[in-house]
Amino acid sequence: MSQPVPIPHGLPMERDAGPFDPPRHITRLREARPVSPMVFPDGHEGWIVTGYDAVRQLMADTRFSSRQDIGVLHIPYETPGMPAATEPSPQIPGMFIAMDPPDHTWLRRRLTGAFTVKRMKQLEEHIIDIAERQLDELARLAPPVDLVKEFALPVPSLVICELLGVPYADRETFQVNSAKFLVKDVSLDEKMAAYTELTTYLAELVTRKRAAPGEDILSDLARHDDLTIEELTGIAFLLLLAGHETTANMLALGTFALLEHPEQMAELRANPDLLPDAVEELMRYLSVVDILFRYATEDIELGGETIGKGSTVVVSMLAANHDPQRFDNPDTLDVHRKARGHLSFGHGVHQCLGQQLARIEMRAGFDGLLRRFPTLKLAIPAGEVKLRTDMNIYGVHELPVTWTETAR
Repeated sequence: MSQPVPIPHGLPMERDAGPFDPPRHITRLREARPVSPMVFPDGHEGWIVTGYDAVRQLMADTRFSSRQDIGVLHIPYETPGMPAATEPSPQIPGMFIAMDPPDHTWLRRRLTGAFTVKRMKQLEEHIIDIAERQLDELARLAPPVDLVKEFALPVPSLVICELLGVPYADRETFQVNSAKFLVKDVSLDEKMAAYTELTTYLAELVTRKRAAPGEDILSDLARHDDLTIEELTGIAFLLLLAGHETTANMLALGTFALLEHPEQMAELRANPDLLPDAVEELMRYLSVVDILFRYATEDIELGGETIGKGSTVVVSMLAANHDPQRFDNPDTLDVHRKARGHLSFGHGVHQCLGQQLARIEMRAGFDGLLRRFPTLKLAIPAGEVKLRTDMNIYGVHELPVTWTETAR
């Protein structure tokens, strides 16, 4: 029987135990009651799931819906400028991350071939070349430099633009609007303005590709007459946003974490064969995508609790990835750990479509950075690094770094 705990009113989401650790409040909640009732700031009662086993079970159970048109998005924390709750959002064509089967299945199948392990392996050398060219550019600069601007953001942006067929010259449009869309502390009007500007741009792009397709993923999709322009736009928005924001934050925050754990960084430099496991461990340890929402479509038993039909359920991937029931010493970064089974790419039908691409980008990025900048260090005190606590994807806004020598 789970131990009773007070129902939390909202949740403090700041990583107050340190820049890489779960909030203390969440940790205490997971220890006492991994599936716990909560009261949102608007007074609505729902649930928060923090234990690894319960999160994994929930993500695999399609009775927990991803459709925001059947549930009200109750923000679990007080966010200035944002309402505590909104009306159910209408379904956005093509936005398969917010769909359930069979609609989700139908759209996702159109993309599966583009992101197979085999195709990603074929692209690996090219992705390494992109990372190395960006490192060439970085090495030409006089330190200190912002690693986000000069490396962590350009690499996945270049890769996803090339794959999708989005002109990299237009990156200002999608990078600025993507970032604005992900800010928590921004009015709904500003968020929608950013979304509208980006989707207007993408609608024009996919319309041109339907008329004159090229050799890229969006062109391949545009050849399907049963996909509308609105659906193509929604897919393009999702792939572009997910394709550069998450990996960019992992490259920057991961570098920060390694710089703060120099013994781990030294081991990676000494033994690059550790890198694949280290990437999985950094994904687990950092969990840049933390909070997800699901909506119960019927009464469901989970972790010894009954979650009532219609309930909003908050899922903390960060808490699950730091669950000591699943990972020994979970708040310790250990590049020797076999962290496969972490939930940073999700689980179930919504497991990240581009996870193999992200792994290749991170391996190429961290390998090149550690090899070519053997004296890399922070250019400011760690406490002055600007964390993205104001964003829906965690990371750093800037990472000023310096070095005294470079290598090939």
